[in-house]
Amino acid sequence: MTIKSIALLLLFFSTGFFVNAQKFTINGTLKDAQNGEDLIGAIVAVKELPGTGAASNVYGFYSLSLEKGTYTLLIQYIGYNTITQTVELTENKKLDFQLSTASQSIKEVVVSSEREDRNVSKTEMSVTRIDPKSIETVPVLLGEKDIMKTLQLTPGVKSAGDGNSGFFVRGGGLDQNLILLDEAPVYNASHLLGFFSVFNSDAIKDVTLYKGGIPAQYGGRGSSVVDVTMRDGNSKKFGASGGIGLISSRLTLEAPIVKDKGSFVISGRRSYADLFLKLSSDEKIKETALYFYDLNMKANYKLGEKDRIFLSGYFGRDNFNLAKTFAFGWGNSTATVRWNHLFSDKLFSNTSLIYSNFDYSFSIGADDEKFGIKSSIRDYNLKQDFSLYQNANNTIKFGFNAIHHTFRPGEIFGTNESFNDVKIPSKYALETGLYAQNEQKISESFSLQYGLRYSWFDYLGSGTAYYFNENGDKTGEKTYTKGQSIKQYGGLEPRIAANYRLNELSSVKASYNRNRQYMHLLSNSTTSAPTDLWVPSSNNVKPQIIDQYALGYFRNFKENVYEASVEVYYKTLQNQIDYRPNAQLVFNNEVEGQLIYGKGMAFGSEFYLKKNKGRLTGWVSYTLSRSLRKFDEVNIGKLFPARQDRIHDFSVVAMYKLNEKISLSANWVFYTGSAVTFPSGKYEVLGQTIPRYTERNGYRMPNYHRLDLGITWYRKRTETRESSWNFSVFNAYARENAYSITFRQNEQDPSKTEAVQVALFKIVPSITYNFKF
Repeated sequence: MTIKSIALLLLFFSTGFFVNAQKFTINGTLKDAQNGEDLIGAIVAVKELPGTGAASNVYGFYSLSLEKGTYTLLIQYIGYNTITQTVELTENKKLDFQLSTASQSIKEVVVSSEREDRNVSKTEMSVTRIDPKSIETVPVLLGEKDIMKTLQLTPGVKSAGDGNSGFFVRGGGLDQNLILLDEAPVYNASHLLGFFSVFNSDAIKDVTLYKGGIPAQYGGRGSSVVDVTMRDGNSKKFGASGGIGLISSRLTLEAPIVKDKGSFVISGRRSYADLFLKLSSDEKIKETALYFYDLNMKANYKLGEKDRIFLSGYFGRDNFNLAKTFAFGWGNSTATVRWNHLFSDKLFSNTSLIYSNFDYSFSIGADDEKFGIKSSIRDYNLKQDFSLYQNANNTIKFGFNAIHHTFRPGEIFGTNESFNDVKIPSKYALETGLYAQNEQKISESFSLQYGLRYSWFDYLGSGTAYYFNENGDKTGEKTYTKGQSIKQYGGLEPRIAANYRLNELSSVKASYNRNRQYMHLLSNSTTSAPTDLWVPSSNNVKPQIIDQYALGYFRNFKENVYEASVEVYYKTLQNQIDYRPNAQLVFNNEVEGQLIYGKGMAFGSEFYLKKNKGRLTGWVSYTLSRSLRKFDEVNIGKLFPARQDRIHDFSVVAMYKLNEKISLSANWVFYTGSAVTFPSGKYEVLGQTIPRYTERNGYRMPNYHRLDLGITWYRKRTETRESSWNFSVFNAYARENAYSITFRQNEQDPSKTEAVQVALFKIVPSITYNFKF
């Protein structure tokens, strides 16, 4: 890092200090009175000073500095009773609050856990928050409540399609989404090739998606951040919850370690389609395995008034074994150790040690004659974050992180004694970041969130670095020793967001952010799969640089019952990666010679209307967008649609509380078919018919649309106990949406070619029993 870069960071860091110092500070934690869980984003407002207050962070901590005097504090959180407390502030005070759940009539149903006017009052924009409680009745495939599937029903977020893992955000690629589970990166967030996500909603407390205006503490990906926080566990008493469905079941157990000082939660889930296969009379089917499982664990303990530790982990895997002759499996494992420390009434610290691993393997043959390929990526991460609540108008965050990446591109293994394993050498890299950010209230109407991040990436030995010309031909190679630097990259990433509040009900926001991405996902298929290959930036592969500009108008109606927004965005994407025709990406030691490099752009408009209260709740979202790429080697250098270029994307989500026992729900989605490359002709060589391809992504899949329906029947519902039955239908009107399209000769007229469309589903009913005590 250069002296100039450090000086710029220090300038941003110091901005908030040169303000009038406040005399006294109130701080503490905000928790759920029933289970002791930290409340994220709860508000401590000052009645005598409209617009002055503090929000609790992800650990429930808040801090508020005020001048000497007597104040009335209002502690607020949607769905909870407001606490009012008078404070005579003559010295620093520590005040902890526990909020109790509000008893709600049918007419007061709420589907949000946020402050009612947060979308208007907060500086941040292009942000979506989901509380798993608010989506428990949304109908999904096979009745499994899924936060990732719900995110794909919001503006700017597009599913990769049925049977595909991943999602696209504002025209970015699959690899441009940073998915964090308790700060640990998750490289493949799907089960069963994308039909389920790896996140068991019973173990999740909060999910935040940043599509733009990304805060400076996040780095490493170009388009979005999905920050998932696991529950801490009940610190008051033992509790259990779970569900039994047609394809999977889940169980969550939680209890205090020491009451009000520490707790733990363990949540497991497993599918069991393979158990039904054993009932078949066909021996091959009986010997087939098809299932996934995952396990979430978390514990926390309060060491003292200023210290608290957290331990959390995740382990999940998918297994597919066809009659013991073909096996395919993949999985994630993560572990996070965190230490919270309060240096003063204003300075909060979190130190994290993080481990993450993703691997996959597939094999062919029986036990004594088996061979296959396996690959993995593993990270070790040290992360330090500070939050300085300088005064009522400035909240400063700063810190750093360092990640050591190990890429294992591939290894061919076999069980036959005569077979020698073949391994592509591992690749190594060190990725670091340093950031500072301030959230500043300029006036009653105007606020800013500005920050600066410096990221640095070092591609390391040991190994051999290859050099290629513009045609992909190897021109040289050089061997490096362990830890020796092969290639370094780095640069500044400015971030800024502004909010101008027009009145109590509306505001205008704008943001700009730059992100540098040093890791890339390679795939030359029309669908995404766990076998897609992660590679680091290197002497050949430059880091992606993504700049995004966004502008939005936000408006609430009828005392925040309705919220609406319109956002427009424009992105430029540098150093984008594509592949040469007929590229071999899997198990290729010289894969970088198969790649080409170009640029891209993405732009669009997002419209969102949400109803938060009443019998009928839900939202409507519509996205009009384009995502284009340009490579000199593709389509004679002309702009062409990226795979994720979907012009129209529309979704409607509705939940209706019929009475205290029955809730109805539905969602309908429509989107333009994805861009795809189809053969434009054919020719014969030595009697073989060869398809001829011309324009990359010059065609489109058919448009996609689907209706899902659900009904939830609550047999018992109290503050401490709950049981319910959920009935849902996926694809209710049996639309045969195209999963793939292939081409073959017409049987009646071999001179003609016909297209064959394959659909995964017609209609899928499900039933799930859920319980909690």
